[in-house]
Amino acid sequence: MDKIKTILISQPQPKDKTHYHELAERNNLKIDFRPFIHVEGVPVKEIRKERINILDHTAVILTSRNAVDHFFRVCKEMRVNVPDSMKYFCVSQSIANYLQKYIVYRKRKIFYGERTFESLLPQIKKNNKEKFFVPLSDMHNNRIPKALEDNKIKFTTSVFYKTVCSDLSDLKDVFYDVLVFFSPTGIKSLFANFPDFKQNSTKIATYGDNTLKAAEEAGLRVDIAAPTPESPSMVMALEKYIREYNKGKK
Repeated sequence: MDKIKTILISQPQPKDKTHYHELAERNNLKIDFRPFIHVEGVPVKEIRKERINILDHTAVILTSRNAVDHFFRVCKEMRVNVPDSMKYFCVSQSIANYLQKYIVYRKRKIFYGERTFESLLPQIKKNNKEKFFVPLSDMHNNRIPKALEDNKIKFTTSVFYKTVCSDLSDLKDVFYDVLVFFSPTGIKSLFANFPDFKQNSTKIATYGDNTLKAAEEAGLRVDIAAPTPESPSMVMALEKYIREYNKGKK
């Protein structure tokens, strides 16, 4: 194989210049972005079957911007008028700020953590008289419900949005030297779109233990794995591997 020259990042195209653009400039690479997965809202008619009344709750736990979007989508479609007294507990300040898209921020009681649910939990415990509602993704793990149960917090969960495979049929005859994945669902999407995919000389890069495991279980050879102590970011892992690989190549 010749030098690595092309990389496909299985995420949306960033709006601003990122470290990936700098990586491309430093190493004379062509880097494209294409989301292999996307989020879709669960239809309200399915949610209604659960007989959940959002107004029975006094607080909402929001773990992502998707959770914010789909909480207010469902409220709108169900014609639920969220009261000003509703409290919002957000995993991070950026998610809390994102609430301004839907509510008058300064008039609401909003709490946020330091980008992890564990950092938010002390504030939830201080407000343990509230009844919490947690809109979730179909890809969630049981960590948040378990933590709430362990702390005897009253709560209800419901799956409001799901992660689905994107249509990649236009990439059928397009080949990249490196494919970069950030979730097990991205691996699933690869084979959903291309059931006969053969890796051959294509390099596979994965971020996170779950993505690495999913790739290996799918029979892929993982050439680049992050994070590691030497390469805590995917950009660093790619650069380290590509520079070493390209040495001596024509």
